[in-house]
Amino acid sequence: MSPRTNSYGQPIGDAVANWTERPRPPRTRMQGRHCRLEPLSAARHAEGLHAAYARDADGRHWTYLPYGPFGSAAEYASFVRGIEKSADPQFFAIVDEATSQPLGVASYLRIDPSMGVVEVGHLRFSSLLQGTTAASEAMYLMMRRAFEELGYRRYEWKCDALNAPSRAAAERFGFQYEGTFRNALVTKGRNRDTAWYSIIASEWPAVQEAFEAWLAPANFDAAGKQVARLGDRMRDAFARAGLRRG
Repeated sequence: MSPRTNSYGQPIGDAVANWTERPRPPRTRMQGRHCRLEPLSAARHAEGLHAAYARDADGRHWTYLPYGPFGSAAEYASFVRGIEKSADPQFFAIVDEATSQPLGVASYLRIDPSMGVVEVGHLRFSSLLQGTTAASEAMYLMMRRAFEELGYRRYEWKCDALNAPSRAAAERFGFQYEGTFRNALVTKGRNRDTAWYSIIASEWPAVQEAFEAWLAPANFDAAGKQVARLGDRMRDAFARAGLRRG
């Protein structure tokens, strides 16, 4: 299909009818079946998070973050006190619904209500959370707030281009790779090339369909093992919607 043109014959983008600035994400709980996301609080979460992180054998899970690891619970609590009131990034603790223990952190950042764009980042999942249903559900809950509750048009994921697990997670969660910004940052004294991924509003229905089918109780057997993988659900949902991945 030919692009729209203006009165000068120049190609222009599709019209965005009745666009208005979107609300900022509220600092309120997001509730799921396996986890909940609560506004990060040093008083409520720092001790439990540090204990969960301390179960990791070494500091490798901090490699691609611009901070950490932390040598003590007091040091980590001081760090959390410094970020818990931040409006951007806006941090949440990921709390296991069965145990009420905080097991990880995620945030909204680079929040742009005027353009309807928001990024998810500062992801630090303890080994107790990594690879669990709750970890994936947490990402779904944050997407759902951005698209369903707030009406954002674009949801971003960015990571160090060398961070293979983060890149694999982005693709599993339905994000589309857009390219790599070379020499984008200096972090911990090292160069960082940044890989960019996104989900846009027209893709959200397929992503939502895949997540909800995967999270459905029927997709797990009596031992809690998944019947179909999220990546497969995502591939099939995109195909049904006539959307191309990658």
